[in-house]
Amino acid sequence: MSTELSSVLYETLNEKLIFSELNEEEFKMVAGALEPIFIKKGEPVFREGDAGKDMYILYSGGLKAYGTQSDGNQRQLFELKQRGALFGEMAMVTNEPRAATFIAAENSVVLMFRITDFYRIISQHPIIGFKILKAVVIVENQKLNDSSKSYSDLARWGETARRRAITDEMTGLYNRRFLEDAIRERFSNQSTNLRALSLLAIDLDKLHNVNARYGPQTGDRVIIIAAEAIRSCLRPSDIPTRLAGDEFSVLLPDTTKKNAVNVAKRIRENIAKLRIDIPASHEVAKNVTLSIYVSIGIATAPDHANTSQELILAADRALKQAKDLGRNRAEVYDKNLSIETQWAANL
Repeated sequence: MSTELSSVLYETLNEKLIFSELNEEEFKMVAGALEPIFIKKGEPVFREGDAGKDMYILYSGGLKAYGTQSDGNQRQLFELKQRGALFGEMAMVTNEPRAATFIAAENSVVLMFRITDFYRIISQHPIIGFKILKAVVIVENQKLNDSSKSYSDLARWGETARRRAITDEMTGLYNRRFLEDAIRERFSNQSTNLRALSLLAIDLDKLHNVNARYGPQTGDRVIIIAAEAIRSCLRPSDIPTRLAGDEFSVLLPDTTKKNAVNVAKRIRENIAKLRIDIPASHEVAKNVTLSIYVSIGIATAPDHANTSQELILAADRALKQAKDLGRNRAEVYDKNLSIETQWAANL
């Protein structure tokens, strides 16, 4: 590197952490080993898994770091924009493959510090080497702190994605897919041979009348309030689910028919106590207070079913009986019922 370029680098980089303890003469010795490299936007400086033989210093432009997730997809970890920022140092020091991919976010210039020059300086100028190593340790500690936050953010992001995949957006209850998977799992590992498993099929009574008279927003509000009322009656191990529209279901692990009836009774009574105020609007001439009710079907394995499809079908048959008998009631499965359901047929 020319003396002029070394002087320019000293003027722009001497206060940066990696060089902050070097005097001008020491800096020029190090600068002589730095190799400027121009990286076009979109091009990599290095890729994850490459041999870690050199470290780099960002001189101008900006970089983005990407890491591979457990599903094989690449996710951006952070951006590097600060002039004098050090990267790639740990792979060089530990002689390990690169842990991330660095891509130029814009046309950039990086300074490459080859491993051979790094060790030569340590050998020939131990004081300079010590100062650089000290700076590397400080940089690495800062990155570990930043990485800890990054991985925490990633974990939260992953948990959010997982929750979205298994929950109903409107109510926060589980969705149909999660419920069906949970039922299948319990039958596939034959847990029902040892433990009772109950299922409640729940419908809000005549919600279509609410939608027609007071509008769909009121109907949605009723669904959300009812969902919370159902949840409040359950244990942490129970699985409350919104199937679609005004249809709900609750899976009750380790629950006998008798106990399932008690849970269904609590849910029905809890919802029947609700009073929902509807303020006057262009759809409602005056303030109205709504009462809502539910019909519930109850089925238990192995009493009523030996497979997941049979359990779902039994609960739906019991629900139809509750509706046929006047609604606002809970009924236990009766084997003499014969109605089929599309839900069970799809499993």
